[in-house]
Amino acid sequence: MGILKEFREFAMRGNVIDLAVGVVIGAAFGKIVSSLVGDVMMPLLGKAAGSVSFDQLGTSLGVGPDGSEIILKWGAFLQTVFDFIIIAMALFLAIKAINRLRRSEPAAPAAAPTSARSETLLEEIRDLLKQR
Repeated sequence: MGILKEFREFAMRGNVIDLAVGVVIGAAFGKIVSSLVGDVMMPLLGKAAGSVSFDQLGTSLGVGPDGSEIILKWGAFLQTVFDFIIIAMALFLAIKAINRLRRSEPAAPAAAPTSARSETLLEEIRDLLKQR
């Protein structure tokens, strides 16, 4: 029973649950961005490049031993690179916005340095000893 209790405590920690939520939201965000790139941006780029579908771009490397054509699909790779760049930019902008919101919150007043407080106490003790 000790292991189950420890596992429950581990799983119920805030950081584990936050991580799980982050993974789920990240997966959904990745799908949205992939759709943005694949369904919106790449067709526009393809149209600008002369009605080219990037998924279909590739170079034939010849015929393999089984008779099938070997194709180097550099267009699909290019689309994946665009996906990565857009996801990275979106995350950068989101983190930048979050950091801006955090900075705008009023900072808590800083505590007096402990050394100054110690010096003040020592001065008070010195003054009390002088009075005796």
